[in-house]
Amino acid sequence: MRDWSHILRGDEDDEPRLPIKLGPVSNGEFHPIPHGPVVREAIRRTYRLADENARRLNMSRRRFLSSITGAAATLFVLAACSKEEAASRGERPGGTFDVSEDATRDTATALEELGGEEFIFDVQTHYVNYDADPGIGEWTAAFPQSGCEEGRGAAGAKACFTAEAYFREVFVRSDTSMTILSALPTASLAGLQPDDMAFAIDVATRLGCDGRVLMHGGAYPHHGPIEAALASMTELRERYDIAAWKIYTMTPTDAHFYFDDHDPDRPQIGQRFIDHVREIGPPIICTHKGISSIVGSTPELADPRDIGPAAARNPDIAFVVYHSGFEPGGGGTGPYDPDDPDPQGVDRLIRSLQDAGVEPNSNVYAELGGTWWFLMRDPTAAAHVLGKLLRHVGEDRVLWGTDSIWFGTPQDQIQAMRTFQISEELQERHGYPALTDEVKAKIFGVNAARLYGIEPITGTCDLTAEEVEAVRASMPPPRTYGPETYAEAAAMIAAHQAGYLV
Repeated sequence: MRDWSHILRGDEDDEPRLPIKLGPVSNGEFHPIPHGPVVREAIRRTYRLADENARRLNMSRRRFLSSITGAAATLFVLAACSKEEAASRGERPGGTFDVSEDATRDTATALEELGGEEFIFDVQTHYVNYDADPGIGEWTAAFPQSGCEEGRGAAGAKACFTAEAYFREVFVRSDTSMTILSALPTASLAGLQPDDMAFAIDVATRLGCDGRVLMHGGAYPHHGPIEAALASMTELRERYDIAAWKIYTMTPTDAHFYFDDHDPDRPQIGQRFIDHVREIGPPIICTHKGISSIVGSTPELADPRDIGPAAARNPDIAFVVYHSGFEPGGGGTGPYDPDDPDPQGVDRLIRSLQDAGVEPNSNVYAELGGTWWFLMRDPTAAAHVLGKLLRHVGEDRVLWGTDSIWFGTPQDQIQAMRTFQISEELQERHGYPALTDEVKAKIFGVNAARLYGIEPITGTCDLTAEEVEAVRASMPPPRTYGPETYAEAAAMIAAHQAGYLV
């Protein structure tokens, strides 16, 4: 058996954690949203059910919560609480987690309901290469949780984001098949430069994960003179096997630009950048849209209004909209009204496409990183957002992403998606598709595989199923690593702005 001991070490603490991570927590780009009454009640009931089932199964509560039955229990209770809350208003929830009570007690049933063998291609992942420069990334050291390994405080917190932690959380603790390492908001941020991504790909090869990690090229045409920036892109393309380009058009704020160049007061470089991507390839632009707190300003800075016109003008370029325009705590989580769309959230993206005449399943893709993690605690909002994206952007154009490693292992997000269903009522009323196994398989990886022109790789690297289950069972329940309070997130966002996004 391969020696994974250096990769597989997890942390332990005094309080058992729920296996479905409900927060509140942030990835450092937005302020955590406090638990509402439904989530608070679901957490309370899940711990009570964990006590009952742990006694019935003759195990500790911590052991129960580390098992797949613990994950089933969390989703089962969350679905029940959401149903009760909707009933109190004379309604029915728009979405639910299809988990049986038996799955909360029986491992085989839980594996059948929460498990799967889909190709899962996570197109938004990150890590920080402290091996390259131990002094970098103090903003991750500011994450408030205790360390992931032996260290505590800042040194231990940094261990949460290393290449070892990345492979442990993403490829061992979850059913993820392939990933893309995605660039961060600035070329000056050490720790996830192209060499750091190449290092992770080399580690993947040595761990038996050959071909499972791809890399984005960071695009910064609005940082300094555009001629030099475009030349840097060309050089990067020549040196590395770039799968796509990742860009944050809203940072720095004084050089924020739009792809369609609609604002004459902003740099007129959108089409020039797109033309350069067409020239050097690959013809895929992944852009952060939504989650605007990363710049501590207004949603305008991450508004996807420019996506539709740019996509219509450049049908040979694929535009992957990271976060799908979603704003945590914002609007756009109800049904889409074409006559009066919500000015916030994913409705902005849908309206942009419709106004520009971009049909579903065209050259625009909606990515779920961060968006699904936030929505899965609210089944009705999740049903509306997923349903709208599948209907208006297209069933073949919704991509799986998790923003890992900021949220820890993505396994809970995978389990929640596997069991999630949109109600028949919302399907009939709003034209949302049913979340069949085929549709979920498209979301999880089939759509991205077609976009990137790759053959799906299934299975879990070079580990047997028995080895994977033994590793997971030996670990404490997973944790998130981001700030958990408004004050902690505000401090981290300020650190981003002051030190890394200018």
